[in-house]
Amino acid sequence: MKFTWFNLMPWPYLPDDFRQNNRSVWVDIDQRLFDPVKAHSVYNTYMDLLEYASTLGFDGIGVNEHHQNGYGIMPSPNIIAAGLARRTKDVALVVLGNSIALYNPPLRVAEEFAMLDCISGGRLVAGFPVGTSMDTNFCYGQIPALTREKYQEAHDLIIKAWTTRDPFAFNGRYNKLRHVNIWPRPIQQPHPPIHIPGGGSVETYDFCIDNTYSYSYLSFSGYIRAKALMDGYWKRVAERGAPDDSPYRAGFAQTICVAETDAEAERLYSKHVSYFYNRCLHVFAGFADAPGYRTIKTIQTGALSQYAPPTGWGEITWKELTEGGHVIAGSPETVRQRMEELVKTLRVGNIFCLMHVGDMPAEKCMYSSKLFAEKVMPKLRGLYPEWENDSRFWCHPIPQVAPGSLPRDARVAAE
Repeated sequence: MKFTWFNLMPWPYLPDDFRQNNRSVWVDIDQRLFDPVKAHSVYNTYMDLLEYASTLGFDGIGVNEHHQNGYGIMPSPNIIAAGLARRTKDVALVVLGNSIALYNPPLRVAEEFAMLDCISGGRLVAGFPVGTSMDTNFCYGQIPALTREKYQEAHDLIIKAWTTRDPFAFNGRYNKLRHVNIWPRPIQQPHPPIHIPGGGSVETYDFCIDNTYSYSYLSFSGYIRAKALMDGYWKRVAERGAPDDSPYRAGFAQTICVAETDAEAERLYSKHVSYFYNRCLHVFAGFADAPGYRTIKTIQTGALSQYAPPTGWGEITWKELTEGGHVIAGSPETVRQRMEELVKTLRVGNIFCLMHVGDMPAEKCMYSSKLFAEKVMPKLRGLYPEWENDSRFWCHPIPQVAPGSLPRDARVAAE
């Protein structure tokens, strides 16, 4: 099992009446709700938590990309990952990921990911999401019906740039480049491992199978509702005659809250979970699925956007969230049992642990993360012993990495 401590970086200062006075947390959110001075502390606290997680035994620390919203204030995960690369030493940097259809040209992603891989000593796990409709179509103006075609071309250009040793010309529909010859190149060869975040688009199944990428279902609806979609993925793996059904071909994101008892978990975390589901996921339905963004094949399966369920999230309760599997919370033993059920039900080898939720303060997040790392994670490690040597979907750091930044006293002495 691979466990990544994942931080969405939500804005923790949305007012109590946010749902009543704002149409959406995404795209057209009121800019006056953002305070840059408070953001100085927020960003640094979130980076502190990511660094703290790297000391607890998590396999990776994860970041991602979103735009114009209070759900996740990280438009450039590469900036965060670059800081973490210097402040951590042996944990994977899971950038899940860069929305490659938004970059012009996408070579920028190839170059920046190569930089991160070099700085970190080969610790990069790369992610190539298509991106939400809010980000791609409404914030960045991509034509919905062309977004996936543009994504495919961007992917092909990045992979060719990473794996071709001589300069070449690229003549695509969206990218026409006379000289492609990236410097730097990534440490990991032929390229860093790639995870594809999916939110329900079934075409992503074939894309992951064809390229031996890990399919990562990122959902806030929980593992119980995710079973149908993940069953569809594994059915497709079998239909396509893939050489194996390694659990590391798949991943799942799960909100997790751990305390000494079930009652303490509700007392400590319920208001922060409520903040996230009732404010951070308050997305105007008209932004969640621009016409043409979701393909006919996906619509026919009944897959729906995780950000705008049919009836909206509304004032969903702690009981509904925990019993429905949206949130796994409770004592270490309760969480272990639910997590084992998740892993076996979905057959996933990669777990993206959403340990920070909504406006949760740092000390509570650290408490929950430490309990999970010490009392839950070790008991889940051996669930797939027959696949423990499958390293295709994880990073391969070099044995000897460069030292981090010099201590301040040493810098002063050198000056």
